[in-house]
Amino acid sequence: MAVDEAPESTLKPGAIRFIDALSIGINSTSPAYSLAAVIGAMAAAAGVFAPGLLLASFVPMLLIASAFYYLNRVDQDCGTTFSWVTRAMGPWAGWLGGWAISMTGVLVVGSLADTGVAFALRGFGLDSWADNTLLRQALTVILILVMTALCVAGTEGSAKLQNVLILLQVVFLLIFATVALYRVYADTSSLDSIRPSLSWLNAFGAGGSALTAGLLLGVFAYWGWESAVNLTEETENSASSSGLAAIWSTVILLVTYLSCSIAVVAYAGTQFLADNAEEEEYIFPLLANEVLGNWDWIVYFAVSTAAVASTQTTIIPASRTALSMARRQALPHKFGHIHPRFRTPDVSTWWVAGIAIAWYLVINQISENAAFDSLTALGLLIAFYYALTGVACAVYYRHHLLDSAKKFFLIGVGPLIGSSLLVWLLFEAIRDQADPENSYSQVSWFGLGPPLVIGIVIAVTGVVAMFVWRVINPSYWDERPSVVDPDLVNSEDF
Repeated sequence: MAVDEAPESTLKPGAIRFIDALSIGINSTSPAYSLAAVIGAMAAAAGVFAPGLLLASFVPMLLIASAFYYLNRVDQDCGTTFSWVTRAMGPWAGWLGGWAISMTGVLVVGSLADTGVAFALRGFGLDSWADNTLLRQALTVILILVMTALCVAGTEGSAKLQNVLILLQVVFLLIFATVALYRVYADTSSLDSIRPSLSWLNAFGAGGSALTAGLLLGVFAYWGWESAVNLTEETENSASSSGLAAIWSTVILLVTYLSCSIAVVAYAGTQFLADNAEEEEYIFPLLANEVLGNWDWIVYFAVSTAAVASTQTTIIPASRTALSMARRQALPHKFGHIHPRFRTPDVSTWWVAGIAIAWYLVINQISENAAFDSLTALGLLIAFYYALTGVACAVYYRHHLLDSAKKFFLIGVGPLIGSSLLVWLLFEAIRDQADPENSYSQVSWFGLGPPLVIGIVIAVTGVVAMFVWRVINPSYWDERPSVVDPDLVNSEDF
């Protein structure tokens, strides 16, 4: 490729290191926000077994992270699932996988930014500003624009900011967990505290529908780690570093979630959490005042930092996927434009941000509850494209799964088990959300729950867009499924 063509077709190689990809992978999950959003509902459904549900939810995430690692080893494409599924299973499945990833960013960016703004304002004691809907939404749009500009301005700067934000977030969470557990064992808890037990880690203790509901919440809590792999073209030693960053992200999240969830359940007791489950992410601030007193601002800033960091990193998978799709003519050419100076996908990044802002403003005009239903619909998309990736891994490597026990379990059986678990959860979620009473708003849209309607609309829109683009530009659909290059699999460093 000619040197003068590079800015038009490639991202900036070697822009970030392994540690940068790791921090972005962790921040994309927004640990403080995600844990705050699920722990109350988990405790309401499963009692003291809530930490066990987070442990069980880790299993399919780790198995799918293994698929990401091995697929990235042979195809360092920023489109990840889109590119890999296209290679393994053909263009139709690949296009739908890419569409699902792009839509996740649209659904969640506005909510993350809104949470970041609201918690920052409350942390500074500006509760009246946070309660002013018009002001909060205006600040939310500004924050999205600022985070988008930082994404476009260069991956190096984004990575440095993410390193600072994850450090602050983890420190805030550890302070909260440490003080909470200390007060439990010192018998100074202001609530009905319970001393932790190893039995809490048994997810099956929840039983029945509580197990299913808890696992669905757990999948949402872990979602986002693959942002590290979307940066593969911009990471040093991309064949291994990006995939390892994704795997280590899930492990670090597991440790963080277990320690904090045990601290929360132990300090508050299950009844308090069940009574306040509908507060969602505000469960942490409620406990912060109980645990830390006048230092409760620490938790406000933990959640705010998490949401702001994730606002930026969640744009990355959607924009890089759109770039990858455009390069293979699965989307209009303009989405593949690379900024000549910053070497980032500027057009696709701004498009993702623009659509996300529009979605945020429209859905909040319907109701605040509709915004929460939008996040529930997100879980359907997550389960779909994660499961698709796991299947693609086994299919792409199918001629090499019997080469060794390592390949059989880590590349074949493991990802397929992870995919099977996610498909099961996907169907359980669809069945659950068919009943409007199970949605956050508990209203009926066309006889179904709003999250399921949102998911169906996104799916139908994607299928229609795919067929329209197939007619306009059929080049991408000439691609045929293939298998991994044997020379790559048999190399010494594989």
